[in-house]
Amino acid sequence: MLKEMKNKNKTAPSVTSGTVGKARVVHIASGMGVANAARAATVLCERYSPTHVVSFGICGAYPGSGLAMGDIVMAEKEVYADTGLILVDGFHGVDAIGIELLKKGGRKFYNEFPLDVGFRKRTLKVIDNVSTGVFATVNATSGTMKRAKEIRLRSGAICENMEGAAVAHVCAGYGVPVLELRGISNILPGRKGWDKEGAAENCQKALIKLLGSFA
Repeated sequence: MLKEMKNKNKTAPSVTSGTVGKARVVHIASGMGVANAARAATVLCERYSPTHVVSFGICGAYPGSGLAMGDIVMAEKEVYADTGLILVDGFHGVDAIGIELLKKGGRKFYNEFPLDVGFRKRTLKVIDNVSTGVFATVNATSGTMKRAKEIRLRSGAICENMEGAAVAHVCAGYGVPVLELRGISNILPGRKGWDKEGAAENCQKALIKLLGSFA
């Protein structure tokens, strides 16, 4: 059972703590967007020193991904899909600027942040019917078919969200293994007929099953 923890800083993210099965869990509700997600991940890593981090929520599936509303997806890597620069020949990532977003142990990270392979393999043994692939993190959701196809083509992503790369980015800096699970709430472009409640519920069920596997 999770118990709400009082924050001394009233503007800090909402935090609950407790157990799910035998797993000790700290849950932080980040809010929408990369800034909120990065802040929540930093609070988690700084205050609670987690052994693992699971980022979860809902997302929109790209056309041609083969995904349907309500499906559960898991990230192989996260990509900042609209962070970089626009030139006459189109979009270029931050590597074109020549400044990395993170340098860790001699490794430079630009737009892409791989997620933990071991954690992902463990999850696939516990949760059935999970699709894996690249996730795109955007600051503006794809409201046109042109944009949805353009991001999917250059990133190889199966879906887009607004937080995942920020969480992967922060956790990479702290050296914490991270996993990302999401439920498909809509098929891009746009949010016509989306089911965020159903997607969130399916993701929650998968997450609880995963947490229950930790002794």
